Amino acid sequence: MPHIPELTLYYDGQCPLCQAEIHFLQSRNAQGKLEFIDVTQVNFDARSHHISCEAAMAQIHGRLANGQVLVGVPVFAQAYHLAQLPVLAWVLSRPWLQPMLGPAYVLFAKHRHTLSKRFGPSLLRFSKRFFR
Repeated sequence: MPHIPELTLYYDGQCPLCQAEIHFLQSRNAQGKLEFIDVTQVNFDARSHHISCEAAMAQIHGRLANGQVLVGVPVFAQAYHLAQLPVLAWVLSRPWLQPMLGPAYVLFAKHRHTLSKRFGPSLLRFSKRFFR
């Protein structure tokens, strides 16, 4: 029987900030609960994943093992939970913070490439050096 991850993350592999985050999560994925799919790869088949590249580029998407799709902050909350980062997972899953976190993430996602040009390469180097 093939291994089915508890959460599949669909991310922008051309964004150094996104790459740093994925590298960090990969370093915490010893149990294989997370799977990572770069939607910018030529072989990404949006139809087989039922998630368009455009949607995944607008905001991070995740698919739970039961097929449920998560978008935005809930993806990070679930990923941090599965990566055994309970404090981050707890903060990002608080209902009373969602009115602030959701719009802040949408704004970040919209401008991530601009931010990534400035901070991404350094954060990616840091991630690769300290999170193996």
